[in-house]
Amino acid sequence: MHISALRSAAVALCLGAAASVAAAETQDPPPLLDTIELWLVANFGLTPASEVPDLVTAPASRLVEIRYGSASQVSPGEVVAAYDEASRIIYFTEGWTGRTPAQLSVLVHEMVHHLQASADMRFACPAEREVLAYRAQDAWLQLFGMDLESTFGIDPAMLLVATVCTH
Repeated sequence: MHISALRSAAVALCLGAAASVAAAETQDPPPLLDTIELWLVANFGLTPASEVPDLVTAPASRLVEIRYGSASQVSPGEVVAAYDEASRIIYFTEGWTGRTPAQLSVLVHEMVHHLQASADMRFACPAEREVLAYRAQDAWLQLFGMDLESTFGIDPAMLLVATVCTH
C-alpha cells in the first residue's frame, strides 16, 4: 500500500475513533510529552521515564554553555536545544514554540536524551548518545515528509561526525 494511502487510512481510523469517543464523553487530549514518550518507547526500545522533564527557553549562549561548557568556542546559533541531565530540564532557544513538525522534532531529539538519562544509560562519549536521538528525530520528520538534511542541513557526513567518538 502506498504511504499516502496508509496515512489516509490511519487518519480515517483516528477520526472515526475520535468521533465515537466524542459522542460518549469529551476528554482532554493526552499531554504532548506523554505522547512523544509513548512514541519513542514503542518505536525505539526506550524505557518510560518516571518523571517528565521541565521545558525552559534560554538565550542561545546559555544552551552552548549547557551543551559544551563555559569555555566552549561554539557559536550560539549552532545549538537550538540542550538537555541538562542533572536538573532534568530541556532547554530551547528563545522563540521556540513547538508548533511545527521541525520544532517538535527538536523536542523528540531531547526527549531521547531524557529517556536515556532516566534509564541511566551510559555511553563511551557524548557523541555516542546522539545516534539514537538523531535517528528518532529523522523518523519523526519523515512522518511529515521531511528529513534532517532538508530541514536542518544535517547530511550523512555531518551526522557521522556528530555521532562518532573521537578519543
